[in-house]
Amino acid sequence: MNHPGDNASIPSVEHQHFIVKTLGSGDYQFTWQAMKSFTEHRNAETQDQIWLLQHPPVFTQGIAGKPEHVLNTHGIPLIKTDRGGQITYHGPGQIIAYLLLDIRRLRLTVRELVRSMEDAVIDVLESYHIVATGRIEAPGVYVGDAKIAALGLKIRKNYCYHGIALNVDMDLTPFSYINPCGYKGLRVTQIKDLNVNFTLEQVGSRLVDQLQKKLLKRIS
Repeated sequence: MNHPGDNASIPSVEHQHFIVKTLGSGDYQFTWQAMKSFTEHRNAETQDQIWLLQHPPVFTQGIAGKPEHVLNTHGIPLIKTDRGGQITYHGPGQIIAYLLLDIRRLRLTVRELVRSMEDAVIDVLESYHIVATGRIEAPGVYVGDAKIAALGLKIRKNYCYHGIALNVDMDLTPFSYINPCGYKGLRVTQIKDLNVNFTLEQVGSRLVDQLQKKLLKRIS
């Protein structure tokens, strides 16, 4: 299996400050370890990267995650990971953008980074005439009272990894097996259910474009 952080292994495209890698479908555990390895071995000269991909069905539990928020996995793997936040679900049809960034070089605080990620998703949804918002008390992006995108990050010595997951065209049933992001009864939605014409590739491309725009605004 190719290593996502290896520039020679995966076709990549340079976008100004970032290298963007479109990785298709990737195992969560493998991708997580690859992000950690990339971050451990990077330095001040390493170019930031965005990895765009989907995962096979998996629950991930952040470092603050509480076991009572897992109701019944129904056989779906549960991985305890090192990102912030509680528990969420990843599966086919959900687009994930992992951000491997030097936030000091980008002149971003953690709060500004989170806001930039949320704003990128909000602008993507606006391009489909979907009104969405963020919430200070509960990071992520919401359409009405339903969550459409979740985020989680690991910050290590001014470098970050993990990222944001946008529900596009997936089976939402597994979200009912947990208290999503630690909130009992939290509704979850996706682009498909909002009467929008799209392709997964198109949504992914728009998300990457908006992320770059928001993340680079402090140094442009």
